[in-house]
Amino acid sequence: MKPKILTTLQSYSWQQFGADGLAGATVALVALPLSIAIAIASGAPPAAGLVTAVVAGFLISALGGSRVQIGGPTGAFIVVVYGVIHEHGYGGLLTATLMAGLILLVAGFVGAGRLIRHVPEPVIEGFTIGIAVVIAVSQLKDLAGMTGPSLPADFIPKLQGLWDMRGSTDTNALVLGIASVAAILGLRRLAPRIPWLVIVVTGASLIAALAMPSVDTVAARYGALPDGLPFPSLPSISLDQIIALLPSALTIAFLAGIESLLSAIVADRMFGGAHRSNAELIAQGAANIASPLFGGLPATGAIARTATNVNAGGRTPVAGMVHALAILLAMVVASGLAGKLALPALAGLLVVTAWTMSEPHRWGQRLHLPKADLMLLIGTALLTVLADLTIAIGVGTIVGLLLRLSRGELSAPRWHTPLGNGNASSADDAGNPD
Repeated sequence: MKPKILTTLQSYSWQQFGADGLAGATVALVALPLSIAIAIASGAPPAAGLVTAVVAGFLISALGGSRVQIGGPTGAFIVVVYGVIHEHGYGGLLTATLMAGLILLVAGFVGAGRLIRHVPEPVIEGFTIGIAVVIAVSQLKDLAGMTGPSLPADFIPKLQGLWDMRGSTDTNALVLGIASVAAILGLRRLAPRIPWLVIVVTGASLIAALAMPSVDTVAARYGALPDGLPFPSLPSISLDQIIALLPSALTIAFLAGIESLLSAIVADRMFGGAHRSNAELIAQGAANIASPLFGGLPATGAIARTATNVNAGGRTPVAGMVHALAILLAMVVASGLAGKLALPALAGLLVVTAWTMSEPHRWGQRLHLPKADLMLLIGTALLTVLADLTIAIGVGTIVGLLLRLSRGELSAPRWHTPLGNGNASSADDAGNPD
């Protein structure tokens, strides 16, 4: 359970600090617009995403069991966060996140890191695909510059709401949004190591400011972004509220645990490392306790940002801490510029995020899965979209575990890791002790 930073600092050098600092600054460029976009898509104030990236991002790196993990708000939480805010208000979300943090702390201390690895892969892929579908659909309003009431949390009423406000589409916004999606996808294919999403979102926002006055910006709709962190405070908590929010808290904790460990495995396979799963859960717990105290969102390890860190040369937790501090510095000195980001471009960024999450190139492999596994994947995805993420995870995990037991598969499965090298191995996969 020892944090990786205590191990890596024993032989730390100024040369490594230079590499970590550059990597952290690079990831911060990517994380800043993405954190704002995730907060908006979740129905939260844009500043909440930045606060989460700073507070949770710093703690996940400082306390975590991975050398290179980058933490913060992620797309996986959008569906559940939007639902909690819609039903219980923002105060309810803060309480649910705090509860999830406590659950993750307990899970880490009792050694549940490896138990999570028994969750069947079709369930993980299924709810990830379902989340991606919901994210993409939820962005259509801002992508097209539509105006109207907030969209419902449920999927079918959300589609109906989008259809009802179709007449308010802003052509300029729609063109800008679609162009942003196309540019990010196309340029990323040509030169994948360049942070195109930052360049494209910035360029699109500049075009909107100069030639498209009808296009909404972050500040125009939500007000000016803060120039620092708020003072921490406890949300109001009651027993009735705790009982009502327990399913949501369990879902947040489950998602944080799954995504953080999956992200850590991705990183291990990229540079030959070995994360400490229980230390990682403890760090996730601490981060999700601290984030709501500052008004932030749930947080976990972010796969794409972690991969960006590794590719940029980050090799110790210092890179993740620099990333968090760089975002804080940007809040202090450049919050006005961040407020000028165009909403259709940010919506386009999340559409790309959803596309990446769904891994459409893997459908050839998925269709060759055993029939029961394929049905489990599709069923979990459908339950995520049409019913509820908590139900999808619960039903999918139970059915998946029963399937594995019926086949006599008692060992933890080897998860597919997006962005990683599936042929490489890590010490954690082999059972490296915490």
